[in-house]
Amino acid sequence: MNCPDPASAGANLREAMQDRPEYREDAFYRGRFHVLQPLRHGYRSGLDALLLAATLRPDATGTLVDLGAGAGVVGLAAACRSAGVTVTLVEKNAAMAELARRNLALGENAALSGRLTVLQADLLAPRPEREAAGLLGERFQRVLTNPPFHAPGGRLPADPLRAEALFSSDTDSLPRWLKAAAGLLAPSGRLTCILRADALSLALAGVEGRLGAVRVMPIHPRPGAAATRILLHGRKGSRAPLELLPGRCLHREDGSLDPFAEKVAAGEETIDLDR
Repeated sequence: MNCPDPASAGANLREAMQDRPEYREDAFYRGRFHVLQPLRHGYRSGLDALLLAATLRPDATGTLVDLGAGAGVVGLAAACRSAGVTVTLVEKNAAMAELARRNLALGENAALSGRLTVLQADLLAPRPEREAAGLLGERFQRVLTNPPFHAPGGRLPADPLRAEALFSSDTDSLPRWLKAAAGLLAPSGRLTCILRADALSLALAGVEGRLGAVRVMPIHPRPGAAATRILLHGRKGSRAPLELLPGRCLHREDGSLDPFAEKVAAGEETIDLDR
């Protein structure tokens, strides 16, 4: 059987998508990789995803899993940043998992796609169900995740796919998400997540007893403003205490992007949280 050429598959996909206005093609890292994302439904990844990917050092190696991968932005950015990692994109929703697979077929991503795979699985399903889907524990050196972190009970978007991506199903789902994510780590593996700042207490409950050397970096929208996001990072098996790191700002006072955020968006910034 002849295998389809990835570049041809990507071209065919783009042609098919031209008549589907519900998708748009976004270029990341100044065009180093491209992603088709939902336009009027679902969740589109942006700077949060790139902040998360920026925590991966360029010299990183080994196996990495992106949990709640959506269309694949974090995983593709990770593969783009670090040539030594192989990446598994894990997505619960069948439509988004299929879109991630299609994104790997785009010609612009041909140099990366050989190091990425997509796995449709529910991280919060019972362990036997997760393992039956191929999501096995203690096999990854690094976990990156942008989980649904908006608290339940808020005003949900009309689009159910977007609501599923953004909102926790209950008050315990974020701790359960992080507990399950930590269970995927190999010994001394590292987990990094990006969250709303007000989710910190729930996140710490999820990693307690599972990760040490926890480091928390606040992300501020502009100087003098309260942090709206946090990066949380920890290492399996460590007993080192928690550290609260200096925060970083995304915008200047005039609303323009801070040079830090510009470098994050270009794939040129490394937020080194390892210790």
